[in-house]
Amino acid sequence: MNPARLIALLLLSAPIAAAAQVTPKIQDQVLAGLEAKRSQYSDVAHRIWGFAEVGYQESKSSALLQEQLKAAGFSIEAGVAEIPTAFVASYGSGKPVIAIVGEFDALPGLSQDAVPTRKILIDGGPGHGCGHHLFGTASTAAAIAVKDWMVATKQAGTVRFYGTPAEEGGGGKVYMIRAGLFKDVDAVVSWHPGDENSVNRASSLANNSAKFRFHGISAHAAAAPEQGRSALDAVEAMDNMVNMMREHVPQETRIHYIITSGGKAPNVVPDFAEVYYYARHGDMRVLDGIWTRMVKAAEGAALGTGTTMDYEMVNSVYNVLPNTALEDVMQRAMNRVGGYTYTPEEKAFAEQLRTSLIGTLPPLDQESRISPPETGIGSGSTDMGDLSWVVPTVQLSAATWVPGTPAHSWQATAAGGMSIGANGMMVAAKTMALTAIELFAVPANLVNAKAEFAKRLGGFTYVSRVGDRKPPLDYRRVSP
Repeated sequence: MNPARLIALLLLSAPIAAAAQVTPKIQDQVLAGLEAKRSQYSDVAHRIWGFAEVGYQESKSSALLQEQLKAAGFSIEAGVAEIPTAFVASYGSGKPVIAIVGEFDALPGLSQDAVPTRKILIDGGPGHGCGHHLFGTASTAAAIAVKDWMVATKQAGTVRFYGTPAEEGGGGKVYMIRAGLFKDVDAVVSWHPGDENSVNRASSLANNSAKFRFHGISAHAAAAPEQGRSALDAVEAMDNMVNMMREHVPQETRIHYIITSGGKAPNVVPDFAEVYYYARHGDMRVLDGIWTRMVKAAEGAALGTGTTMDYEMVNSVYNVLPNTALEDVMQRAMNRVGGYTYTPEEKAFAEQLRTSLIGTLPPLDQESRISPPETGIGSGSTDMGDLSWVVPTVQLSAATWVPGTPAHSWQATAAGGMSIGANGMMVAAKTMALTAIELFAVPANLVNAKAEFAKRLGGFTYVSRVGDRKPPLDYRRVSP
C-alpha cells in the first residue's frame, strides 16, 4: 500500500485529534491572508456580476475563476461532464479529499444597477439576483486559503474546487455527480448568499422540472377552424388539470409553470405550444407520485385535444440531506469569523433599498451577528441536494443582501453589486476556509460525518431522476 495512503487511513481511524492543531494564531493567519486579498476578490466578483451569464453559458465567469485558481497553483480540468463551463481545480494528493463548491450562473430578467432603486441596465437582461457571482468567488478564495495553509503546514491530502454551472434550474452538479467527479470526496463545504449569517441545518425541497411540448395541426382560425387541432388548447387543458390537482396533493407541495410558447398569431390555430413546469416537495419519493400524475394530465390533455405530447426533463434535484457533525464544525468556524458592520454609506444604501421591500422586515443590523440556524424544510430547491446524498455536505448563509431581501429579486442584484455583497462574501470565504482546515486537521470530524451520513441514508441508494439524458446546455433557450 502507498505509504501516504496508509498514513491517511491510520489518521482516519485514530481517536479525536487535539483541536490545538488549528490554534487561534493559525486561524488568525488564515483570516488575515484572506482579508489581505479582499480587494482582489471583490474585483473578481464584480466582474462576474457584470458578465451576468445564465446557466451553461457562463464562459467568461468560469474562465475568470479558473485563472485565479491556476495562478494559485491548482491544476485545472476544464469542460468536465460534457459541460463546457464546468471544471475541477485540484491541489495536493491523496486523502482526505475536501471539496469546496462554487456557482456562477445568473438569472434571466434581473438586470439591475448597484443602486438602491430600480434601475435596469439592460432591458430584459440577466442579473445576479441569487448572488452566484459572490458564491463562486468566495469559494475560490476559500480553496486558495486552504491550499496556502496546506503548503505552510505540509498538510497531506487534497483540496478541490468544483466549478458547478447552471444551478438555477439546469442541475449542473447532477451531471458532474453522474460523471463520477465526486466519487473519492470525503466532505463537501459550500455556502449561499442571503440576508443573514447562519449555518444551514435545514433541508430543502426536491424539485422536478420539464418542458411539455404539444403538437397539433395549424389552420385558419376563422375560415377553417374545424381543420385545426390547437396545441395551445392542450397546454391550457393540462394547466387546468394540474391546477385542480392542487387540492389533492400534500399541502407542502409547490407547483408552478410558465407558457413559453403559445402560438404566433391569434388567427392561426397553433400547431406547437410549450409549457415549462416545476414541481416541488420535501421528499423525492412523494414528489415521484405527484410528478407521475402531472405527466398523466399532459397525456390526457393531448388525448382530449387531438394533439400529441412529448416532454423534456430539464432538471431534477433532491432535497438536502443535513449532516450535524459537519454543521457543528462549520458553526465553530462561523462563530470565530463573526459578522460585519455597515459603514454609514452602506447603511444609507440599505435604508433606502428597504423602502421597496414588502412585509415585516428583520433588524437592519442582522449582518453584524450570527443568526440562529433554521431547521425543518426550507422553501428553495438546489442541486446541492443531490450532492448531499452522495457525499457528506455542509453549507452556510452569509449576509450579502440587505436584511429582508428575497432571493431572485432586483434588490438582491443591487446589493450584490456593491460593498454589502462583498462584505458577506468575505464572511463566507473565511468560514469555509476555517471549516475545511479543521476537517483536514482533526480526522475524527470526517469519521463522525461519514457515520452520520450512512445512518441518514439508511441503505438508500441515490439515483438521479434525469436518467441518461445529456446536460441541457440550451435549457435557457425559448422554443420557437
